[in-house]
Amino acid sequence: MGYELQAVIAGDELLRAASRDVAGARVVPLRQGLSLMPMTDEVFDAVTDGSAVGDLGFWKLPGGFETSLAQWSIAGPVAYVEAEYFGGVGEQRAAVWADGALAAGPLDAPARKWISRAVSPVSQALQQLGVKRGLGGDEFEAVGLGRHRNNDDWISSSTS
Repeated sequence: MGYELQAVIAGDELLRAASRDVAGARVVPLRQGLSLMPMTDEVFDAVTDGSAVGDLGFWKLPGGFETSLAQWSIAGPVAYVEAEYFGGVGEQRAAVWADGALAAGPLDAPARKWISRAVSPVSQALQQLGVKRGLGGDEFEAVGLGRHRNNDDWISSSTS
């Protein structure tokens, strides 16, 4: 079974306010006060400025959307994350905006932060959002990103 995610992650109140005028936006609560907004085709069309996909190397980050993410980040840090896995093989990419500018990323390789453990790009981004990992788990697990396997499942669980 595979795993696929393309989403904006930020504090719940920030993301709900920022995405209020984004057609098709669905905000799904995570743990530790965060929420995610899956990047659907409808959201992509609503937030793109029509330019080519940005220089950050993401698969589904709409052209020009980095400007909106930077503006949203004035109210608090905002991450854009992508992950795709099948059979234990895959990749992740993440970036974080804070104080109106790109603050971290694009992150696309695990970082060695702990002696015997690599920290994934998504977990690195979540650290920038203030997530604390649990015992025996990482930040990805701490906020519940394993709860659903793809954007459609996240959307079906959305509350807005």
